[in-house]
Amino acid sequence: MSVALRTLRGPALTRRPARAVFRSEALRPSACRHAGSFAAAPEASPSRPSFLRRAATVLALGVVFGSAGFAVAVSPALPVVAALRNPPTDEGSLELYKPLTEEERVVDSFINNHPVTRELRTREGFSESRPHMKIPEGYRSHHLTAGLLSGPGRIVVPPVVFEEEGGKSLVAISYLGRELCGHPGIIHGGLLATMLDEGLARCCFAALPHKVGVTANLNVNYRAPAPADSYVVLRATTTRTEGRKAWVQGRIETLVGEGETPVVLAEATALFVSPKQAALMTNIFPTN
Repeated sequence: MSVALRTLRGPALTRRPARAVFRSEALRPSACRHAGSFAAAPEASPSRPSFLRRAATVLALGVVFGSAGFAVAVSPALPVVAALRNPPTDEGSLELYKPLTEEERVVDSFINNHPVTRELRTREGFSESRPHMKIPEGYRSHHLTAGLLSGPGRIVVPPVVFEEEGGKSLVAISYLGRELCGHPGIIHGGLLATMLDEGLARCCFAALPHKVGVTANLNVNYRAPAPADSYVVLRATTTRTEGRKAWVQGRIETLVGEGETPVVLAEATALFVSPKQAALMTNIFPTN
């Protein structure tokens, strides 16, 4: 080989190893990267819960929190329901009332020691009670006559009621204060109608199939003004029964002493019907 040729090929031959080295060096990182990727393969991520499992979890949480909320909501009503299921006896209702004010003590003493009251206690077949005290305390404040219309200046003490067995007749003694007036000094006629509605209904309950009834008809005739701050007597008699129906008549009159003639303030006749679902009602809330 000539010197010229060697001279021309020399640089090329001397450069080739450099290029070979360069290529091998360039390949090393790639090979390392591939080797590293095979050596340190990432772990598989955990699988997500199935849709059914997540739905069941949400449903279970809903049931738990819903039940807890319902329990908190109904807990105040539980004592009322328990009291409705187990109302006090007639004798127990008399013992439950305790006068708190001087006005209540005076009125209560007058009613309990009046000749009419003492005479009624001697009648055979009659039971004495205070129906307002049979209403659970938690519900009493929501009751019209036992709650809203009761208290100082109104129906001062719970009326004392005498009922003849079998729903034959009823006598109730009350005191009406001056905060129950329509015109000044005159008891509102609507209150007298309410008292007649409740009194005549209670009179016939024991004569109805399920011991409960609702008002189908009530006719009231007013006979004289009812003075405020006075004692009154409600008298009712069941005149007829037929299946789920009972007809009752009654009146409200002034409470007078022995030998005096009472003044009739209002008279009424009424028809009461025992509802068809009364059997279910008495299973839930027994009457007494």
